Amino acid sequence: MNTLGLAWRYLWSRPLSSALNVLLLALGLASITFLLLVAKQVERAFQRDLAGIDVVVGAKGSPMQLILSGVLHLDVPPGNVPLSAVNALKTNPLVAEVIPISLGDNYQAYRIVGTTLAYPRLYGATLAQGRLWEAPMQVVLGATVARTLGLGPGQHFVGSHGLAAGGHAHGDSAYTVVGVLAPVGGVLDRLILTDTASVWKVHEDYTAEDAQDRAAMEEEREVTMALVRYRSPLAAMSFPRWVNTSTEMQAAAPALEVTRLLHMLGLGTDVLRAFAGLLLLTAGLSVFIALWSAVRERRGDLALLRMLGAPPARIAFLLLAEALWLGVLASAAGLLLGQIFMAALVFFLGLDSALLTGGLHWPSELAVVPALALAVSLTAALLPAWGAYRSDVLQLLQTK
Repeated sequence: MNTLGLAWRYLWSRPLSSALNVLLLALGLASITFLLLVAKQVERAFQRDLAGIDVVVGAKGSPMQLILSGVLHLDVPPGNVPLSAVNALKTNPLVAEVIPISLGDNYQAYRIVGTTLAYPRLYGATLAQGRLWEAPMQVVLGATVARTLGLGPGQHFVGSHGLAAGGHAHGDSAYTVVGVLAPVGGVLDRLILTDTASVWKVHEDYTAEDAQDRAAMEEEREVTMALVRYRSPLAAMSFPRWVNTSTEMQAAAPALEVTRLLHMLGLGTDVLRAFAGLLLLTAGLSVFIALWSAVRERRGDLALLRMLGAPPARIAFLLLAEALWLGVLASAAGLLLGQIFMAALVFFLGLDSALLTGGLHWPSELAVVPALALAVSLTAALLPAWGAYRSDVLQLLQTK
C-alpha cells in the first residue's frame, strides 16, 4: 500500500478524533470563506451600481443615506428637491449629464423609479422583451421584478404609496408594462422604471382638487435627487463644495461614502475574522495533539515499517500525509459550508440582487482557503513528523 493510502487508513482508525479535527478546521475555513464571499460581492456591487456616477445631489441630510437610497435603493431618501434647482445643474459648465430620480411608490415592495431614458443607458441595459417607455404611465421592468411577479408587456398594475409594501394603492392610475430589461446583475434588476412625468401624474391626480390646484402643483414639481456625471475629473474639486454652500441641496460623492460604509462594515468583519482565527488555532492544536498521540500509539507499526525497509523520511511523510488528508477534507468542507452560510444570509435577509446574490460563487480569492487549510494542518504535523523521523528502531521495539 502506498503512503497516502496507508495514511488514509491510519487517519480513520480514529474516526471520532479525525471527524472532530476536520469539523474544527472546517468551521474556521468556512468563516473565512464567508467573509471573502461577502467582501467580494459587496465590492463588486458597489463597483457595478456606482459606475458612471460622479456625485449625487439631493435634499440636505445624511450623505450616506442619499447614496443608499438613490443609487443602491436600500434606504429611504432624506426628502425631495425642486425640479427647477435640478434643471439649474444642467447649465453648470462642470456638468456633463444630470439624470433625475423620483421615488415615492412601489408595487409589491419593488420601487417605481421615475427617471429618463439616460438611466438604463447609464448601466448599459438592454431589452429582453418589448420596448422602452415613450409616454407617461408606461413602465419597463427589471429582470428580477418581471421574473418574481410574472409580469410582461401588455399587462397592467397599480402602484402603492411608499417604498415598502402595504401603502395606499393609487387605484385610478394604472401603469402599463411595455418592456422587460435583460438581467444586468445589478440594481436595475429589482426596479420598475418609468418616465418622471408618471410619478408627478400619479400624485397630482390623487391630490389635485381642481385645475387651479393642478396648475399650482405643476409649478412646484419636485424630484427626489439627481445623478450627476462630470465633464472633467477636475470638477470633483469644486462642484460638491459649490452645491453644498450655494444651494439648498447637498452633494454626496459615492466613492467617499462607500469608503465610509466599508470601514463601518470592516469593524464587524474584524470580529468574525478574529473568531475564524481562533477556530483555526484550536483546530491546529487539536491536529497536533492527535498526531503526537498517534506517534506514541503506533510505535509497533512504525518499528515494523522500519524493519521492512521504510526509510525515516517515509515514516515522517506518513504523518505529514495524514495531516494532508485532514487539510484536504477540511478545505472541501469549509468551502461548502461557507457557500451555504452565504446562501442562507442572502435568503433570510432578502438581499438577492441587492448587495449580495444567491448561488455559488468562486472568486479567485477563495484559493487562499485550501492554502490556509494545508498550512495549518501541515504546520501542526511538523513536530510529530520530526519525532517519527528521529525515532530509533531499537527504541521503538523496546518501548512496545
